[in-house]
Amino acid sequence: MHYTGDDLFSQITFLIRPKDCIGLVGKNGAGKTTLLRLLCGLEKPRGGEVVVPDEITIGYLPQEKDHKSRLSVLDEALMAFEEVNKLQRLIEETGKEIAEREDYHSEAYAKLIERLAILNERYNLMGGFAQEGEAEKVLLGLGFERSDLQRPMYEFSNGWQMRVELAKLLLGKPALLLLDEPTNHLDIESIQWLEGFLKSYYGAIVMVSHDRAFLDNITNRTIEISQGKIWDYKGSYSVYVELREQRIETQQAAYNNQQKQIRDIERFVERFRYKATKAKQVQSRIKQLEKINQVSIDDFDHSAIHFGFPPAPHAGKVIIELSQLYKNYGALKVLSDINLTVLRGEKIAFVGRNGEGKSTLSKIMAGVLEFEGVMKYGHQVIIGYYAQNQGDMLDPELTVFETLEQIATGEVRPRIRAILGSFLFSGESIDKKVKVLSGGEKSRLSLAKLLLKPANLLILDEPTNHLDMLSKDILKNALLDYDGTLILVSHDRDFLQGLTNKVIEFKKPTIREYLGDVYDFLDSRAIEKFEQLELNKVQSRNEQIRSEPSANKINYEARKQSEKELRRIERQIETIEAAINRLEADLRAMDHILQSPDLHPDIIIDDQWYGTYKDLKAKIDEQVASWEALHEQKDAL
Repeated sequence: MHYTGDDLFSQITFLIRPKDCIGLVGKNGAGKTTLLRLLCGLEKPRGGEVVVPDEITIGYLPQEKDHKSRLSVLDEALMAFEEVNKLQRLIEETGKEIAEREDYHSEAYAKLIERLAILNERYNLMGGFAQEGEAEKVLLGLGFERSDLQRPMYEFSNGWQMRVELAKLLLGKPALLLLDEPTNHLDIESIQWLEGFLKSYYGAIVMVSHDRAFLDNITNRTIEISQGKIWDYKGSYSVYVELREQRIETQQAAYNNQQKQIRDIERFVERFRYKATKAKQVQSRIKQLEKINQVSIDDFDHSAIHFGFPPAPHAGKVIIELSQLYKNYGALKVLSDINLTVLRGEKIAFVGRNGEGKSTLSKIMAGVLEFEGVMKYGHQVIIGYYAQNQGDMLDPELTVFETLEQIATGEVRPRIRAILGSFLFSGESIDKKVKVLSGGEKSRLSLAKLLLKPANLLILDEPTNHLDMLSKDILKNALLDYDGTLILVSHDRDFLQGLTNKVIEFKKPTIREYLGDVYDFLDSRAIEKFEQLELNKVQSRNEQIRSEPSANKINYEARKQSEKELRRIERQIETIEAAINRLEADLRAMDHILQSPDLHPDIIIDDQWYGTYKDLKAKIDEQVASWEALHEQKDAL
């Protein structure tokens, strides 16, 4: 396949089998989206063929799509049942024809009856009688509220309309699902629901995604596109990364050996070129050189942003304090009676479904949105804020260089070019106007602006949008090293893991706090959902027995709730104790190396090693602090 110049793909061959779940990977521009479009027939290859058996149906979800539907959300989703609807129309037509005939004993009438029975059986097998229930189930799983289902499509943003497109695709149950960045518009709960759906999907799946956790949880095969070729790996993304490194090392070793062989042959030819007695051997070596197939090493693109946040200026113990904070948009209550205290050094994740108030509270805390209630900043708090639409807030008429030059002061000014270079802007690219930059370039430029002003409170709203996996890893490492306070809005579980020590869940119009990182939160939510289900069953049975509970029952339920909370805290204590034990074991191992370096000659004790040692101690202190806080809660209960 090619458009202009070099081939995008050259002589690639692979087979998609039933139940394959394939992750397509490769650098930007490698051709991942083009390959999906070739598979579903939207593009035609310049050579070769895409063979699809007649009985195979294909469903394709692009990254973006123009929507012009005037239907309700539910009715639009029901459009997925096109074949079932055709059957329904045939059933209605056949039933009408039967009702109009009176030749009850004729062969034609018997055939009509037989045809109606077959159509009804097929309709039933395809879930025709349950299609509305199926559509509701999928839409609710993707984050819609039941009250949203009858609202017209045009009332929703493009992101929510793309969720309906995804729902239609899943309801259609094609034999091959082609998904291009399916998690782009989803929150954590919807991503988890989609994972569960795809894990049990009956057909094959090929997907492009920059969500590592999503790929690892679903895929059983990874196809990398590199330099016009493909490399097929059996395993998830993490397995692919390991195997790819091994492949590069093998290629490098083979390349080095071949280069040595070529140099040896060339030296022999040069040395004996003019000796008649060696003429035959020289000619033999020259032919040998001509026959050598050059070993090539994959040109892997390691370019990515590379930076660290400046040290955080000193601030007081309390960074922000919110008291009885409210925010309404007309009659819509987004935040109500919010009470929250953020302490110095805390790393907090804001999570929850889209539209629950995460970005709203971020804007309020950053001082860019009005509100009702009380918000107090601590002593000497300096805020660095990255908005979800930060790229759109840049001046489109300024160049990349001018964007930083406009706000840089003091000793930072001479370092503007170096800072831009670490964010992949160099040469002529620093003179490009902001209005011609891609979404990823705008995101990188917005992150670069954060470095120009040291802050002790970073508020970042979806900072990983438009960043590739390598750049996300570098941003995460920079945030791990950041010594200030962090508030982070993100739906990327892999990015959040280990980065935060507190999670705040948003459920409009309130919030709820959880100690630990994002996976501790998800575990707690799973337990709570199960316990709530059991509690609902108990309450339902009791309501059938009596309409009003007794005082004893009220006390019993109150005790039960307290005991449930106590069990939750005890589970978190056990989790933290296990983490402390693991960290202390690692620290003891490093202490042993320090005490007896001669016994470990293969280990280099340098600044990086000491940095790891220091980080390990800091992590233990953080876990111990969390452990103490949990014990205080336990004692209070």
